[in-house]
Amino acid sequence: MAINHFPILSLLVLLPLVAGMSLFGFGNERSARRFALSVALLELLATGVLLFAFQCSTADMQFIERMEWIPTLHIQYLLGIDGISVIFLPLTALLSVCVMAASWNAIHSLPRLYLALLLWLEGVTMGVFCALDLGLFFLFWELTLPPIYFLISLWGVGPQRRHAAIKYTLFMLAGGVPLLLGFILMALNNAREISTDVPAGLSFDYFTLLETPIPLAMQSTIFVLIFLGFAVKAPLFPFHGWLPTVAMQGPVGVTTLLMGLKLGLYGIIRFAVPFAPQATQQYSKVLAGLGAFCALYGALIALRQTNLRRMLAYSSVSHVGLVLIGITAINIQGIQGAVFQLFNFGIVAGGVFLLTGFLHQRVGSTDLTALGGVARTMPVLTSLLFILGLASMGVPGSNGFVSENLIVIGAFQSHVGVGIASLIAMIIGAAYFMNAFRCGFLGPLLRNDVKSAVDLQPRELGIAATLVLLSLGLGVFPQSVLSFNLKPLQVWVARLEAGHSPTLAMSVRSPHPQ
Repeated sequence: MAINHFPILSLLVLLPLVAGMSLFGFGNERSARRFALSVALLELLATGVLLFAFQCSTADMQFIERMEWIPTLHIQYLLGIDGISVIFLPLTALLSVCVMAASWNAIHSLPRLYLALLLWLEGVTMGVFCALDLGLFFLFWELTLPPIYFLISLWGVGPQRRHAAIKYTLFMLAGGVPLLLGFILMALNNAREISTDVPAGLSFDYFTLLETPIPLAMQSTIFVLIFLGFAVKAPLFPFHGWLPTVAMQGPVGVTTLLMGLKLGLYGIIRFAVPFAPQATQQYSKVLAGLGAFCALYGALIALRQTNLRRMLAYSSVSHVGLVLIGITAINIQGIQGAVFQLFNFGIVAGGVFLLTGFLHQRVGSTDLTALGGVARTMPVLTSLLFILGLASMGVPGSNGFVSENLIVIGAFQSHVGVGIASLIAMIIGAAYFMNAFRCGFLGPLLRNDVKSAVDLQPRELGIAATLVLLSLGLGVFPQSVLSFNLKPLQVWVARLEAGHSPTLAMSVRSPHPQ
């Protein structure tokens, strides 16, 4: 299917933004809901077409769109995808569809605004995955803040939802400062390297900056700044404080997207490591130790939680640590496991949190002391959540097993101690999930609201079953995802092993404009 000359990436970014604005023209709320869901499904279909047309045999960027945007600063409208980013586009679209369908009857206040914000968030998230100009990327990155702030503060489920929204926003704004400074330093370094005055020598072009040598001292500074900016969003310890708060106070849909789409980790893989390969190697042991600490810390704190939502938040912190371990292994097994784990977040963590939201809608709480016997009245919900829980534990036959197995293999090749720590974190992960499942879903029925609760309705069953089937299917056929990113990740690893090299920077060199 020849779509190389069609601006499909712009379509993925702009369609939800335009559709979100047009929702306010609908007088009938039911029609607005149907329109928003139709747009989300159309977006999912478009990402499927893109996936089908993508060429896995090359590491090059594909479907590139380029035009001048801010000529005085040499900032361009530059979009493109490779095998690393392409898999996250359908994942974003799928999660958006699931969140909209899950909140179909749950949002009664200002439903048009709620749906519009979800569509805007989907559009700018697509932009984050597609942007190849650092100025454009930072714009999309910051534009994720307004919709998330209003979604949490207006439709949160906890009494402190506005506090949660402010806390999240302040964390993200603070993280944006070092990120922007790191991007500016790279642009200034480009001007220095080509001996051209500012602003004429500035460049925010991803391809150009990959080929521009950076002195080691500056490389270390740039790496630390960019890494800190992305670590806040990931989140990595000690910047994780916003996640448990948002998980407890925010709406289920928003938390599903935040836990399922780890934009901070994607940013580390896409920008921080390739731009500073020598600095990455220099700090690899420190970062591996940080990843091991996060994995163990998140798992141990999750083990002590008595609320499912808070437990899932700390579980996410633990799994973020595992991904960082895979990144710092600097071998193909580790990084493939890390990227696959990022993809799995959307399916497994997103699915578990959506099911937890369905449970909350029925009994009004996710405290383990308020549950008990859920399996008797809601056996389908319990079964599907248990399957996704097994996937999060890395049980063979699930997608979680493949990604965690690759991470552990990569870790043992690079840092034996870190590999052992990752195994211990996984064991603790099994303990906290099984303990929470035993307390919350098994045992005698004690509360009337649990006794009277109904099981999943057809719409909810369709959402959960889709994610469960994906988890099991990718556990059996992981190559359907791994084949997309093998080539670019081989170049990614080679770049780190060799340090900066213009010849390596160029497997992602921009092709001639089409």
